[in-house]
Amino acid sequence: MQKRVFQILCDNTAGVLSRISGLFTRRGYNIDSITAGVTAQPEISRITIVTSGDEEILTQIEKQVSKLVDVRDIKELKPEESVYRELALVKVKVASDRRHEVIAVADVFRAKIVDVSPDSLTIEITGDQAKVDAFLALLTDFEILELARTGIAGLVRGTEGVVYI
Repeated sequence: MQKRVFQILCDNTAGVLSRISGLFTRRGYNIDSITAGVTAQPEISRITIVTSGDEEILTQIEKQVSKLVDVRDIKELKPEESVYRELALVKVKVASDRRHEVIAVADVFRAKIVDVSPDSLTIEITGDQAKVDAFLALLTDFEILELARTGIAGLVRGTEGVVYI
């Protein structure tokens, strides 16, 4: 099983995300993560999908998505040629006398404390998946009350891979 990150540029119309994810559902393909948002051009959306499978399945995914009416471009974002980022919000249960420990870990990872309550901290961390995973691993001594991860957003490095639509 290989993991691939696909960037899809598509029309920003009602139901486009549903049609793309529906293709994965109908074919039995797995979506590990999906992010979507409008681009600098309001009529175009960028969808980043992380999926896994063998080479044949991944090739089929790319071909079948490219055939959808609303899809203008699909390309694989290769790790060595792209920048990936993920955002995570982590709510940690922590007593006031141990807060400094969590804050120290957050500082090392350049994470931000975005909310403080009498018995918890909410931390925002941005980075690649490995960074987010490493941060979470260091919080095992504390109870994570809630965790929200955005999934990967990515772009090709430089200007060579830019698609002008």
